[in-house]
This record gives sequence, structure tokens and C-alpha cells, in this order.
Amino acid sequence: MNKMGKFATAIAASAIVGGYAAAADLPPAPAYKAPAPVAAVYNWTGFYVGGNAGYGWGNQDPLVLFSNRFDRASFNISGGMIGGTFGAQIQQGYVVLGLEGDLDWADINGSSVVAPSILGVGRGVTLNTSSSISALATVRARVGIAMDNVLLYATGGGAFVKSTASASTVAGVPCGTLGVLPDCSGSSWRPGISAGLGVEYGFTPNWSVKAEYLYTKVVGTGVSTDDLNILRGGINYRF
Repeated sequence: MNKMGKFATAIAASAIVGGYAAAADLPPAPAYKAPAPVAAVYNWTGFYVGGNAGYGWGNQDPLVLFSNRFDRASFNISGGMIGGTFGAQIQQGYVVLGLEGDLDWADINGSSVVAPSILGVGRGVTLNTSSSISALATVRARVGIAMDNVLLYATGGGAFVKSTASASTVAGVPCGTLGVLPDCSGSSWRPGISAGLGVEYGFTPNWSVKAEYLYTKVVGTGVSTDDLNILRGGINYRF
């Protein structure tokens, strides 16, 4: 081999050795990391059933259950309730639209001494009167904003309340006297409207708990209206 060939061979060998040395000095290649999984978005769409329990308070006029002639004579009532819930809803983006119904057994009651009057004129009768709400049913629309598994909603619709009242005389004309006080007991389902606000929290894909406030105005006869405030909690299972 001539001098030129030996020189070229030496240069090539030096480059190869230098390349290996440089490669040995490089930091190791970073390990491949899989992309982080995308968190699943909570889905509120579906049919559901559940239970609820709570407390109600307000005022009620028992005289409208005896006759529609008397002036207003309302007094305070309060007590508990427990019942069942059913509904359906659909989620579009952050908006949740639904329809919900419930039927509750209730023990919301009160009592007072009442002196019935007609157009401000007393009738000479004084009554020990008790009044109660024994059942409450509502059918309401729900409109909510979903923040993953938290749902804030407003609700409103119709209500039906089972009201019962009874009375006994303290003094004066006895109950049942024709033309004065035809009856001292009464019971009926009375219509009304109900509206409120609530929050629901989904703790599994199918189970959720809620807390809500409802205001219910019950229509009596004539200008009579009764008011009921309700605070209650519930648990729902969604299909």
C-alpha cells in the first residue's frame, strides 16, 4: 500500500473511533410516554327513579275545606314528608332538560282557635281548629347546567296537595247548624303550582344525590291560597 492509501485508511479509522466515542458521550434517548387518558365526561341523560325526604312549613286556611263563604283564617303548619321520585332528562352540552314527578306522604300540620267571619262580620262561633297536609304530588320541568358530575337546576310545574281539617266549637252555635256552619270537617285534593332550585351530585355513573328547595302555592276556593315551603334531599338511580 502506498503512502496515500495508508494515510486515507488512518483518517477513516480515526473518524469511526471518534464517532463511537461521541455516541457514547450522548445522553440516553428519553423513554416513550403514552398520552394521558382523557377523563370521561359525566352523562346526565336517562330515566331515573329515587326517594326523597324533607321538611315543610307554611300556612293553611282550614275554613275553605268547610265552606267557601268564610273570610281568610290561616295559621302556621309544619312537619315532615317522605316519598318517591321518577323522571327523565337529556343532556346537550352543558344544558340538561328534564321532566320530574314525585308523590310524598306528609305529616305537615298545625292548630289554632278560629272565629269564622263572612265579609268581616262574626258569626258567633269560636272553633278549635286543626289542619294538616297528608300528601303532596308535583309534576315539574327541570332545566339545569351540568359541570361534569355536578348539576345545578331550576324547576317548576304543577302541584296537588291533600288537605284535611277538623274543628270543634268552644262556645256559641254548634257545628252543623243550618246556614251558619254547615260542617266542621273536610278533606280534598287541591291544585297549585310549585317552583324551586336544587343541586344534584353524581357519585357513580348511575347514582346521584340531591338537595332542593320548593315553594308551593295551593289554590283554595275564592281568593284563598295556602303557602308551603319545602326543603328536602333525595337519591336517584339513573338507567
